[in-house]
Amino acid sequence: MRSKPRVYIETSVISYLTSRPSSNEGIRGCQYFTRYWWENFAEQQFELVSSPIVQQEVSLGNTEASQKRLKVLEKLTLLDTPREILDSLSDDLINAGALPLKARIDSFHIAIAAINSVEYLATWNFKHIANINKIPLIQQVCRKIGYQPPILCTPQQLLMEEF
Repeated sequence: MRSKPRVYIETSVISYLTSRPSSNEGIRGCQYFTRYWWENFAEQQFELVSSPIVQQEVSLGNTEASQKRLKVLEKLTLLDTPREILDSLSDDLINAGALPLKARIDSFHIAIAAINSVEYLATWNFKHIANINKIPLIQQVCRKIGYQPPILCTPQQLLMEEF
């Protein structure tokens, strides 16, 4: 039995954690909360997990930046999910209109977390993952197939009443 709830760390969280402070005030705030949560709460309160898909995503781009992102990912358990099960739930999410086809990778993140019974999925992707208008449909699709959907949230929301 696990002693801590698990959090699936999606690509945007790792990117905000490792990138230089943005000139955009909103993004800089997200970076601050990500770093604060990561340094003070993440490992103490949660078991952090991710996936080979995140590993592929963070390895792209500038070599120096990708190395920073990969170094963070080395500390996390990567969940390997059978491809046919992953594709099936991803297809169901897309076919139901919970995510568009162009966001297939994002549907994989949700599917991996749901299939592996991960309690939370941490993301800064409000367009396709933590989209308040789509969350009920994402939950409905996961439950219909027999999976408990993860709670889709930001690192800021995982601060456990700190702010």
